[in-house]
Amino acid sequence: MALENKAAIVTGSDSGIGRAIALELARQGAAVTINYHKNEDAALAAKKEIEDAGGKAQIIQADVSSVADIQKLVDGTVAAFGRLDILVNNAGMETRTSTLDTTERQFDLVIAIDLKSAFFGVQLAAKQMIAQGGGGRIINISSIHEDWPMPGNSPYCLAKGGVRMLTRTAGQELGPHGIRIVNVGPGAVATPINTATMNDPAAMKVLDAAIPLGRMAQPAEIASVVAFLAGDGGGYINGTSIFVDGGLMHSSPGL
Repeated sequence: MALENKAAIVTGSDSGIGRAIALELARQGAAVTINYHKNEDAALAAKKEIEDAGGKAQIIQADVSSVADIQKLVDGTVAAFGRLDILVNNAGMETRTSTLDTTERQFDLVIAIDLKSAFFGVQLAAKQMIAQGGGGRIINISSIHEDWPMPGNSPYCLAKGGVRMLTRTAGQELGPHGIRIVNVGPGAVATPINTATMNDPAAMKVLDAAIPLGRMAQPAEIASVVAFLAGDGGGYINGTSIFVDGGLMHSSPGL
């Protein structure tokens, strides 16, 4: 298996894209720390699915907006599995608020969960990887909106733009230590965050028409890209973003 004897953390992995990533990394042989904030039952269900398939996993509760809690994830992974080889910064949220309407609290919350957690996740994971030797892989689940504006979702776009530059800068700094850092930028994905859209046939018709492949992605399709980047196949990819969007960013009305 491609990731045998590797240990991974996937933040926000009790549901959605994070859950699919945890399952795929485990399927490819990695021992996985499943992180949840509030939904312990969902995290336990993901752990059971991994173990029922013969994989290895544990769950750790952590609020990734807290640096101390991120350190808890790193320390708990090393305690359970002996080392840390892969970090996937997946946890995220959005307020769907505009530049004019966003409150200070909404701004602080999005930045803390989407950008601060990624920064300190990179920092603390990299320190562990350097201390243990052997390099490592850090993959940030960003968004097409690190580059593609989304009016009405200003704090989210700002946070993901920050993640873009985090990856480019840290890729320069960490490469000499054998640590690769890459962004995966999904487009529209069939996850709970998009439930309102998926339940609206008119909205789905508009969205599907805007995607050259004609449909939303499934979480497993994002997870397969993450697993590739975590393994040797992505061994020369560093400090950049891979967009997994069905061509959405480059679609044109034909005008």
